[in-house]
Amino acid sequence: MNLSATGKWILLVLIAALSIGSVIIWHRLGTDAIDQAQQQLKAQTWLSVLPQTLYDNHPLQAPLALDTAPLAHSRLLAGYRATLAGQPSAVVLHSLAQGYGGPLELLIAIDSQGRLIGSKVLRQQETPGLGAAVAAPDNHWLQGFVGNSRQTTPDAAWSLKRDNGQFDQLAGATITSRAVIHAVHDALRYFDEHRQVLLGERSNE
Repeated sequence: MNLSATGKWILLVLIAALSIGSVIIWHRLGTDAIDQAQQQLKAQTWLSVLPQTLYDNHPLQAPLALDTAPLAHSRLLAGYRATLAGQPSAVVLHSLAQGYGGPLELLIAIDSQGRLIGSKVLRQQETPGLGAAVAAPDNHWLQGFVGNSRQTTPDAAWSLKRDNGQFDQLAGATITSRAVIHAVHDALRYFDEHRQVLLGERSNE
């Protein structure tokens, strides 16, 4: 079948449109897959401070409105509520503190009773072999804070033993250790002072 010049032009336009459309569709599908993978990786990392038995919701999809005022030694960047069977069970706070080499970003998980469940260093710029060990997967120093609260550990005890506090320091990393301890204490204090908002509880007044 012979096509006129106009017919050929229309055919070329249709082929081009189909090609561009296919590229756009494949790009969108690829982008969606990448976004989904990134969200799954973020969830695995951020929720690693929460035991899976403590929640059945998607905490990262429940961001909390936080007071942005700086705390005594740190600043909160974000917060998320975990629930179990519809009841608040814990919160995860994203904290920023100043370490020895630069900013320290931490995740701090606190249960509904104000007890520390777990903590994790997300980002750090500390000295390799010293303060940087705080983020190492095989470093158990952070586990020493689990189970503590402001009720069981007085405010004055939230410091290093060398500063007349309760906690050992990470070997060779005094400043890093202080920054982490102070950030955890700040988060626990913030939780106690904003418990109703963080847990979504109604005031009795």
